[in-house]
Amino acid sequence: MRSKNLLAVAAGLAACIMVVWFSKSIQGGQKTYEVHPQITIPEYRTDAARAIDAYERLMERYMDLTERNLVRIQTNLGSVVRKLDSIDRKLTELSARMARIEKALGTGEPKPPVKKKPQPKALDKKAHKKPSPSS
Repeated sequence: MRSKNLLAVAAGLAACIMVVWFSKSIQGGQKTYEVHPQITIPEYRTDAARAIDAYERLMERYMDLTERNLVRIQTNLGSVVRKLDSIDRKLTELSARMARIEKALGTGEPKPPVKKKPQPKALDKKAHKKPSPSS
């Protein structure tokens, strides 16, 4: 019986060793993974390239601002032209009305405006005095 018990223990121990052995071989060896990181590094730019880009952005903003101002000026100019046309029309009507009034009164052609001669300025003695060499 002792030999049977010993044989049973030995068979059980052998079975356990085989189970452990096969379980490791089923799992396989150590797993390895390959990782391919996708990291992008921005291109190296010189100070001159950055300055050129900044200048281009500045010029684009300046051109946009100029364009907006020109559109605003064009709008204002249109209103000024309309106002000047209105004034011209009113002056033409007023001139025709004045001509009819003068014709009805029989005053004839208006006299040309009197031209004033410029007054001679008083001579300032200090202004015409020659400077002395000592001063």
